Amino acid sequence: MFFMRMIARSFTRQLRRRLLIALTVCLSATVSVAMLGVVFDVGDKLNAELSTYGSNIVVQPKSDAVVSDLYNTDAGSPSSQTDPTAFLKESDAPKIKTIFWAFNITSFAPQLNVHAQASAGSAAQANGESVPIVGTWFHKTLKLDSGETTVAGVQGMRSWWKIQGAWPKDDAEEAMLGKDLAAKLGVNVGGDLTLAKTTADGANNTVTLKVTGIYDSGDDENGSVYLPSSVAQKLAGLPDSVDKIEVKALTTPENDLARKASRNPAALSQDEWETWYCTAYPSSIAYQIEEVIPDAVAKQVRQVAALQGNVLQKTQAVMILMTALSLIAAAVAVANLMVASIGERSAELALFKAIGATDGAVSRLMMAETAAISLLGAIVGAGLGSGVAQIIGHVVFGSGITMRPMVFVLVFVLLALTVLVASASSIRSILSLKPAEVLHGR
Repeated sequence: MFFMRMIARSFTRQLRRRLLIALTVCLSATVSVAMLGVVFDVGDKLNAELSTYGSNIVVQPKSDAVVSDLYNTDAGSPSSQTDPTAFLKESDAPKIKTIFWAFNITSFAPQLNVHAQASAGSAAQANGESVPIVGTWFHKTLKLDSGETTVAGVQGMRSWWKIQGAWPKDDAEEAMLGKDLAAKLGVNVGGDLTLAKTTADGANNTVTLKVTGIYDSGDDENGSVYLPSSVAQKLAGLPDSVDKIEVKALTTPENDLARKASRNPAALSQDEWETWYCTAYPSSIAYQIEEVIPDAVAKQVRQVAALQGNVLQKTQAVMILMTALSLIAAAVAVANLMVASIGERSAELALFKAIGATDGAVSRLMMAETAAISLLGAIVGAGLGSGVAQIIGHVVFGSGITMRPMVFVLVFVLLALTVLVASASSIRSILSLKPAEVLHGR
């Protein structure tokens, strides 16, 4: 009881210094909670941010994947000068939503990339322009074997496109053109586009489509025609055929385990395998896609994965550094304030020692006073830090930060160690106090 009264009285006699200590700890707690809160959540936020820029996994037939790896090309891209020779079944695409990480698959879209003669109007011209066409899904509603429904298509994977007009419907003879191709053919929104193609069996197929939109992708896709996959398959004489499936998935940034698995999953131990398979790494999601789609190879888009890993590491490093600097600043400030406090109270502390208090008892009193006011500052700072983290989340990522309990536990432990180190370094001056000299003013 006497000990508690001594702590309470110290606040009234040195209120200004106590408030400064509380403010210092509060500011450090605010920065630490905000930074570590973002650090623990930035992986998901960055992943979601990068996922708006297209697919991060591509599924191809095995033979095409071998050729692509051998010659470092993308045989299924719209800009390719040759039509594909190996195909996947479009009807197998919905199986992607049956894998273990199905809920991490935010969208996917099969593609059939071929070339056709294009001309403006409703009649084919003999000298029509040879253009790449992409048969795909735009906003297709799928009914899965589980009874659930999902929506898939490029409309949810091309958020950066600037659209004039509207997206085509998946069940209509409609199309959208790239800006460059539309200007070259002289086709506007609402106009007609005729496509003609000679199939592998010699048939001459022609289809006239209503142009519902013109897009600007900012790259070479501006020279392509996008149309429903069913129309492209009919035109090319390739029913139920696609040469590529783009997949957009929420993934966990790669680490050494994921990179080891991507090289050779068979080299993993049983524990490593279970950890890798049950973690949403791009390589584990790709592996599971290969399990459900026959004769397919699923590959992650390395540029996206590398960008995500580099940005994540740098972002986390900056925030951890800011947290460390705030703790160091707090330690220095608390130590200086305590030294000043001990200097002002030297007569009082000398009197305690003169009447029998040990160095340990006096040190415990000073540390208890500092711990009490630091705890108050830490609690207020934790609340403010949560608010700052939400502001950062909404300003940078457009959504709130999920504050994990581990953040608060970690910050309180770090602050406790910081205050302990600061107190220990300053309380050593108590040991050098000689009551006789201090009380006699010497």
